[in-house]
Amino acid sequence: MIRNRIAVLVETALQTAAAEEELLSSPFPAVIIGTPDNPDHGDFSCNIAMQMAKGERKAPRQVAEIIIKHLGDGKGLLAKTEIAGPGFINLFVTPSAWQSTLPEIESQGTDFGRTATGAGKKVQIEFVSANPTGPLHIGHGRGAAIGDTLCRILGAAGWAVTREFYYNDAGQQISNLALSVQARCLGIEPDDPRWPTDGYQGEYIKDVATAYLGRETVEASDQHTTASGDPHNLDAIRSFAVAYLRREQDLDLAAFDVAFDVYSLESALYADGSVNEVVERLIANKHAYEQDGALWLRTTDFGDDKDRVMRKSDGAYTYFIPDVAYHLNKWKRGFTRVINEQGADHHSTITRVRAGLQALDMGIPQGWPEYVLHQMVTVMRGGEEVKISKRAGSYVTLRDLIDEVGRDATRFFFLMRKVDAQLVFDIDLAKQQTNENPVYYVQYAHARICSIFENAAEKGFTAPEQPGPEALALLTTPEELQLIKLLCALPDTIDDCAVHFEPHRLTYYLTELAGCFHSFYNKNRVITEDTALTSARLYLLKRTAQTLRNALAVLGISAPERM
Repeated sequence: MIRNRIAVLVETALQTAAAEEELLSSPFPAVIIGTPDNPDHGDFSCNIAMQMAKGERKAPRQVAEIIIKHLGDGKGLLAKTEIAGPGFINLFVTPSAWQSTLPEIESQGTDFGRTATGAGKKVQIEFVSANPTGPLHIGHGRGAAIGDTLCRILGAAGWAVTREFYYNDAGQQISNLALSVQARCLGIEPDDPRWPTDGYQGEYIKDVATAYLGRETVEASDQHTTASGDPHNLDAIRSFAVAYLRREQDLDLAAFDVAFDVYSLESALYADGSVNEVVERLIANKHAYEQDGALWLRTTDFGDDKDRVMRKSDGAYTYFIPDVAYHLNKWKRGFTRVINEQGADHHSTITRVRAGLQALDMGIPQGWPEYVLHQMVTVMRGGEEVKISKRAGSYVTLRDLIDEVGRDATRFFFLMRKVDAQLVFDIDLAKQQTNENPVYYVQYAHARICSIFENAAEKGFTAPEQPGPEALALLTTPEELQLIKLLCALPDTIDDCAVHFEPHRLTYYLTELAGCFHSFYNKNRVITEDTALTSARLYLLKRTAQTLRNALAVLGISAPERM
């Protein structure tokens, strides 16, 4: 909006100065318009003069003076410009220019905040990807909130997003699951000496066993499975248990308003020969060697601190080899950009997977795929850590949180810290209906505006549609102008979130916007004897409610009209 108009204005000034041979170092650097930390330094700033100074053989402030000379006022866009420090150009926008953005916001409706930065290019985002061995825990929950919101953010920034869930439905953890369910089917309890080593002990295992013995049918995300009921058929138990727990995870995610476009299975990579194909190619490329009865990959050739075992002496593959096969599959599907959202405990896999992909010699870029790693979550209630769930036994489940504090609060709390920062989830705070609760504070701003509209309607006032400049010129108080400036910041905020993979920036934005609205409301009467001013302020609040709804929707959070 305003930022883009200023960028065009600066670019035009550069071209004019070049045409008049006052600036000679064309082509010029890209024009980046920033926001000063101190609002006294302007609405926007630009450092282009400092970037160009060396090429122009002039002091940065001299270059800035030339640019400013050709800026003019941008047809009423700029109130004034200043040169600050070594050569920053500070730009102050006129109130009328800010006011004129409100009809633009109105015309964009639910699309306001969306940008075309991604230009429709494809990106695949893999997230959650929990082993189908139990209910989703709070770590999965944070990953689901972050991954889902990154999908929404990148979609809003113009990318064509594919959401993918990868099931590790092979390996030792699945064998442990099958043995645990079989033990329950045979009436063996976890305290029995016959209980399998590393067996899963949560109450949900008993539920799986009961369903299996009852010959139930399970409809999971992409599976239809009916139990045989035979407690001695371990393969049948394994297939049913995986399907049953995948369905449970589907239900957890549905309660969290998270959905996927594609589900991929580790077992399929073995079944279709993809894992063997990768290993054979690594051997053929001379990046593998035998030692101590195992097959190793020279990952040190690609930046790892030591070589890694691909195939153990017992013939089983280590976990990162099917991961390499899976990512090769992504590459073959045409995803030149892939983002993996995972827990911080997956940090060690990044180098190994990338090394394996480089060793395939298939033109895959070195930094592919990209990773977003989230830190752990600690759940607190009454000042004490909550560690276990009745259902899961050893951990707190995502469903526990959703049932206790609601989907909106759960999502907002998971998102309101940087992904690489540890998160303390305070259940007591999440349940409070006070301004201390950040999600309540934001949602209440929207509900409060809806209440103002109802009150205004009872008194015969409604917000106008597409008011003219004369009506908008009445919005002149510092609180009104600051509110408009924040509304205009939503598209830039979404782009920043998309570039930096930082959804917490949008929670900060919403908190600031809600605070700005509350400050405006406390200092300015909306419904007054001045009919024109009342209409203008109702229009401003209409756009504020629109912006709150749009931003909350990107977070997957509702905007209630009453609270």
